[in-house]
Amino acid sequence: MEFTARQIAAFLGGEVIGDQEVTINNVSKIEEGEPGTLTFLANPKYEPFLYETKASVVLVNKSLKPLREVQATMIRVHDAYDALARLMELYVQSIPVKKGIEISTYIHASSSVGPDCYVGAFAYIDEGVKIGKNVQIYPHCWIGRGAEIGDNTVLFSGVKIYPECKIGKGCILHAGVVIGADGFGFAPLPDGSYKKLHQVGNVVIEDDVEIGANTTVDCATMGSTIIRKGVKLDNLVQVAHNCEVGKNTVIAAQTGIAGSSSIGENCIVGGQVGVAGHLKIGNKVTIAAKSGISNNVNDGSVQMGEHAFEAAKYRRSYAVFRNLPTLFHEVNQLRKEINKQTDNKK
Repeated sequence: MEFTARQIAAFLGGEVIGDQEVTINNVSKIEEGEPGTLTFLANPKYEPFLYETKASVVLVNKSLKPLREVQATMIRVHDAYDALARLMELYVQSIPVKKGIEISTYIHASSSVGPDCYVGAFAYIDEGVKIGKNVQIYPHCWIGRGAEIGDNTVLFSGVKIYPECKIGKGCILHAGVVIGADGFGFAPLPDGSYKKLHQVGNVVIEDDVEIGANTTVDCATMGSTIIRKGVKLDNLVQVAHNCEVGKNTVIAAQTGIAGSSSIGENCIVGGQVGVAGHLKIGNKVTIAAKSGISNNVNDGSVQMGEHAFEAAKYRRSYAVFRNLPTLFHEVNQLRKEINKQTDNKK
């Protein structure tokens, strides 16, 4: 399907600079642009590619003032990144949605599947499951006894939903996600072995949550592990038993949150962050990648470091400890000089 720059600008409320009738049928990265594609410029460090790209159309911010001539047609918009997201959403919505129940599926007689759903081959839906309307369940998914899935939610291939877990409306769970597996609960015994503490709670995922591939959210020992509305979890994130992740918080890949910790609303958590158990992370907290959180964190804090503390203090400290080899050498030289001076006075 082809669109002209004029059509795209009309949809986005943008202004065309260049050929209004140039057509595009695909998208590309600005540094790899090809004729017939659309790209965007949102990050200033990529501006040099604006003057070299072969893409036919480039979305740019209205605030951009080109340093030299641009060969591509530009569409000026308020926010180029947001404009691209709107176009991509329009494209996804244009893809035909699968409906119907394929052969080789199992749906227990006591379960209900709403209208206009898709259930792929080899999916297994256990007893007492409630599935809303327009739900997409791709092949090889398992929905455990008594689970609930809200309207317009998508479960990609291989998603596993344990019994009694509840998934809200408009959620996306990517391939390999596991919701409701047992938390890591074992009691040490005198002989050095461990006795399993059975986990009898569930997981509650509210509306508009997206969870990346192979991420796991463990069930609560008792009660619920809760993922609040609008949360976005990247691939390979581990949320342990009885945790709570607040509304609109985003967590990047390979982060692990230990049991019974809570993360507030509108937080940003970088990749490979470790959060110890039984902690409270406030609202609007930012945690830099590879940080280790071992204490409670107040609202609005920015954390950084292997044993994380306030980012401003960490940066000042880092300026010191990265120079420790030089400082160590200087201290040794001073020590030798002091010893020499002392010996001369004897």
